Amino acid sequence: MLQIYKSAESGPLQELSLKTLEKGAWINIIDPTPYELKVVSNLTEVEPDFLRSALDDEERSHTDVEDNSIMVLTNVPVCRGEESYDALPLAIIVTTEYIITVCLEETPVMAEFNERTAKLFRTYKKTRFLFQILYKSATFYLRYLRQISKLSDDIEVQLRHNMRNREILRLLELQKGLTYFNAALRSNGAVMDKLLRLRSNPAMKPILKMYEEDEDLLEDVIIENKQAREMVEMYSKILARLADTFTSIISNNQNRVMKFLAAMTIILAIPTVVSSFFGMNVPVPFAENGKGFIYIMGIAFTISISSAVILWRQDMF
Repeated sequence: MLQIYKSAESGPLQELSLKTLEKGAWINIIDPTPYELKVVSNLTEVEPDFLRSALDDEERSHTDVEDNSIMVLTNVPVCRGEESYDALPLAIIVTTEYIITVCLEETPVMAEFNERTAKLFRTYKKTRFLFQILYKSATFYLRYLRQISKLSDDIEVQLRHNMRNREILRLLELQKGLTYFNAALRSNGAVMDKLLRLRSNPAMKPILKMYEEDEDLLEDVIIENKQAREMVEMYSKILARLADTFTSIISNNQNRVMKFLAAMTIILAIPTVVSSFFGMNVPVPFAENGKGFIYIMGIAFTISISSAVILWRQDMF
């Protein structure tokens, strides 16, 4: 899917087409076809590799510079379900005339830039628009991390009452999401550090035109990204310790059950042994006594009670 927008001086976004493409437009490409990539590359004179870089879902964040364009590949967060989180590569290509975004699928980050929020950004202010996308990505990381924190608290409450496999698997899913976020935020941080260095490069001034507001926005992006990284590390440790704690509790409960079963096995084996002795086909005590059965059961019961008391004192129950 290929969408082209341009901000008006006032009013909503103007939707353009390839035939009416104007300077200062934003070209948003989602899950593109080879034909769409070729047409956009020809019209904007952007390297085809720049456009294809975000089509590998395992691509790490990085920055590439050519003579007339700069490509910033960042990883943006996505929520794939109630408790499943991931990070997708998003390529943001800034040229002297256009800004181009390429992604494999529609993401919540880019969905925030629409006609309803058109007054908050300008497509022709390409550098600021780039930083606004990065800032929005960082805010979504923080939003999802707060959701993960609430979900982990809910899982902890459920595990305290009933240790079911479902809660353990939910915990594992959250840990996996945090792992994706941690890797993405680390590489995103390296990208922002490089952007800081590029702002002082005279060769980049025609592409990355930075004003004081843009530099402040970039600093805010770096702060938000750093905060998200710290939260990921903290939540990862909390979930890891939570998993270790409940693993220990499960193991301890299993040991208690095994101890109880072992003690019950010993107690129930005593009447069996006594009955076996008196069930032999040889002369045995009480064989001619009419109350022999009661005596034998009394002996077995007495030994069982004595064994139970001894095991109880040994904390086997």
